[in-house]
Amino acid sequence: MRPVAASVEELLGPDAVREPFTSTDGKSGVEMERVVVDGERYILKHLNLDDDWTMRATGDLACRPITVWRSGWLDQLPECLDHTVVGAAWDDRPHDRPRGQGGALLMRDVGDALLPEGDHEIPLEQHLAFLDHMAQLHAAFWGCRDTVGLFSLPVRLVLFGPRLGSTERACGGTDVVPTELVPAGWERFAERAPRAAEIVLPLLDDPAPVVTALSTTPQTLIHGDWKAGNLGSHPDGRTILIDWAVPGVAPPCIDAAWYISLNRARLPQTKEASLLAYREALEHHGIDTAAWWERQSALCLLGLTLMFGWEKGLGDDDEGAEELAWWEARAVEGAREL
Repeated sequence: MRPVAASVEELLGPDAVREPFTSTDGKSGVEMERVVVDGERYILKHLNLDDDWTMRATGDLACRPITVWRSGWLDQLPECLDHTVVGAAWDDRPHDRPRGQGGALLMRDVGDALLPEGDHEIPLEQHLAFLDHMAQLHAAFWGCRDTVGLFSLPVRLVLFGPRLGSTERACGGTDVVPTELVPAGWERFAERAPRAAEIVLPLLDDPAPVVTALSTTPQTLIHGDWKAGNLGSHPDGRTILIDWAVPGVAPPCIDAAWYISLNRARLPQTKEASLLAYREALEHHGIDTAAWWERQSALCLLGLTLMFGWEKGLGDDDEGAEELAWWEARAVEGAREL
């Protein structure tokens, strides 16, 4: 077990220099600070249900990033991955917030090594390294069980469902993603992808068929958010993988499907080629995929459509229509495995 400081001041020490920090790539509304301690630069990320709509949406009542840190799971990551976390603290600010105490996570400032913001294509070599290191993570935890209370698969699948907007507004939330974009996106998805909508919308009411089908396939530790904003590379080739807000024990193809979905504008090769590269990396790291790959990958692509069909429904240009059509076809194919 890793220690968790009783306060931010205890974690940082009396000589820390602190200033507000805003990341334009962040979507959760979380409060962050730049911190300098003994000449070293860090990022302090505050974790509180009042500030972070993703914590509310995922039911994170215990500060999941602190849970995965203090449990020691991050210490077991393969050497190819750098999570950057160096400490955690419970939040000792005045507790007049209605939704709980919260906490804070201290990370090394690796901003200069992260992928640049925007839609710049990821270099092929770096892209393949990300997929290889993803496979190494999954192989290292192959067949593990969640003993600390990480993010569950059923909640993961329905996280961005049509009800998110109404529940977030009922909590007083005003962030544009959950209150406006998600509801509008699902309306557009139903109009523009009717074949997929007939499959996906009922499953968002009851994801049990997908969860049950996926439970017959291999499970491992997944990071849950392999998007460009959380990724970078050190000069020695190690991958920087930050923001451990939604880790869990789940089918590994969830991570791969998430990666090709959220980074689609930046992929240097097709989605199909990217998935094949990930599969080959799993094989290279000792995982035999012959017996389960086709079933799990099809189900996870369907599962990803449950999570991000709304986002695909918002793309109005020709590229967006092509993207929506690709995921509609994957939803239909995945439904055959139920």
